[in-house]
Amino acid sequence: MFEMKFAIILRDDLALWQKLNVTAFLATGIVGQKPEVIGEAYRDAAGNVYNALTIQPIIVLSADRVTLGNIQRRALEREVRTSLYVDEMFSTGHDAANREVFSRSAPDNAKVAGIAIHAEKKLVDKITKGAKLHG
Repeated sequence: MFEMKFAIILRDDLALWQKLNVTAFLATGIVGQKPEVIGEAYRDAAGNVYNALTIQPIIVLSADRVTLGNIQRRALEREVRTSLYVDEMFSTGHDAANREVFSRSAPDNAKVAGIAIHAEKKLVDKITKGAKLHG
């Protein structure tokens, strides 16, 4: 049904609160880069207006640390822009501090907690190879 795929991959050893936090941050990163993934506002039967949501499902996957590193590498090799969350961001309290600790990471040493990708479906499948449906 969709030519594009929206996937979030979380490291499998994160605490539940971390998984939820990372998922929220990563989804906003994709939406910020690709506003076309957002549909129209929702209205209920009483006429109240609610925020628009994504136009397609978001698949949530999990992977171990090594697989996440491979996913990051494959995305970079294919020049697919992603949203990335690293462990050091858990200890900060605001955006500027997040960007500062993030800037110390490189693909060969990043402690990736999660990554989000929105791209052509077959490409996302190739990049996320090894990740499993989060359960």
